[in-house]
Amino acid sequence: MTAPIQDLRDAIALLQQHDNQYLETDHPVDPNAELAGVYRHIGAGGTVKRPTRIGPAMMFNNIKGYPHSRILVGMHASRQRAALLLGCEASQLALEVGKAVKKPVAPVVVPASSAPCQEQIFLADDPDFDLRTLLPAPTNTPIDAGPFFCLGLALASDPDDASLTDVTIHRLCVQGRDELSMFLAAGRHIEVFRQKAEAAGKPLPITINMGLDPAIYIGACFEAPTTPFGYNELGVAGALRQRPVELVQGVSVPEKAIARAEIVIEGELLPGVRVREDQHTNSGHAMPEFPGYCGGANPSLPVIKVKAVTMRNNAILQTLVGPGEEHTTLAGLPTEASIWNAVEAAIPGFLQNVYAHTAGGGKFLGILQVKKRQPADEGRQGQAALLALATYSELKNIILVDEDVDIFDSDDICGR
Repeated sequence: MTAPIQDLRDAIALLQQHDNQYLETDHPVDPNAELAGVYRHIGAGGTVKRPTRIGPAMMFNNIKGYPHSRILVGMHASRQRAALLLGCEASQLALEVGKAVKKPVAPVVVPASSAPCQEQIFLADDPDFDLRTLLPAPTNTPIDAGPFFCLGLALASDPDDASLTDVTIHRLCVQGRDELSMFLAAGRHIEVFRQKAEAAGKPLPITINMGLDPAIYIGACFEAPTTPFGYNELGVAGALRQRPVELVQGVSVPEKAIARAEIVIEGELLPGVRVREDQHTNSGHAMPEFPGYCGGANPSLPVIKVKAVTMRNNAILQTLVGPGEEHTTLAGLPTEASIWNAVEAAIPGFLQNVYAHTAGGGKFLGILQVKKRQPADEGRQGQAALLALATYSELKNIILVDEDVDIFDSDDICGR
């Protein structure tokens, strides 16, 4: 499975060759709630509206207050587009992504001269530096805690063993000229790294990478036990592309960054420092969550002290308007691949396909298509369901269907 894509710009170029996949607008748009509203109107659901809707990848070229910035939304807001970007059939996404996670290709480090992400460098110790005016972080709703980076891929390493690196996506709220709050769910590997560093009274170096090859974002959404502690999810993207992801040494912290990212925020997670997520708005809310509601603001979050921002020339800030089809695709594909691998390993040839349904946000509802050939298979399908539930902790419901049911058609599923 190959595709001539190394970065976000390659992905956009591919979409531009196909009808109804990519849109651009030069109309002025405010990143404060307006941009999300415009994208919702275009068709990708979003902003606490269910069910989710498939939408185009959309570039906003005229951001009010940010004359040299542009924002991309919706790159992953379609299974068919995800398949196009990964070079496979949409019906085979679970299988192909599942293969990749089993045969990772490790990333490599390249020199700064080969890293487009460092074409421009802005250091936080410059008196004119201000994250709030440098990058147009969108606010999805008027009651959000503040401006968020919603597709910031965090990269950090174990403070006790730098060979253990993890990447994952976390919500990041702009809290000041050089500060971000970071929501880290319990048990996530970067949270383990942060706790280790904090226990030693040390900051944890971290990079936040935005505007990436779609394969990197998809790979980063895998979770344990499919990708256990010590598994670097960049290897999934390397396997999907059949070439390693390129990294570069950061300019201000002892940590790596994605060399072909559009934008990189470099910083340190500070030990013993916490901040209320909505300290500047007092809204009581954080942002729209993937199940379809506005989550509450967290009263105590770790803080990233920003040391530098690097970016490509004419950089693209990539973000996500959620909840919507993009959120579902990013969460759902690793869910499907994890279930596929677990069931196939235990009952070879029994599972025919799997779909993490949009009604469950890509996490709560799984549709398993099985191949029954003998009476004992009635029991095996129950085993398959239990394996799926054991593989993915957030999975709540499983629907089992036969081979003649289209698992991507809700009417066909409910009508049998």
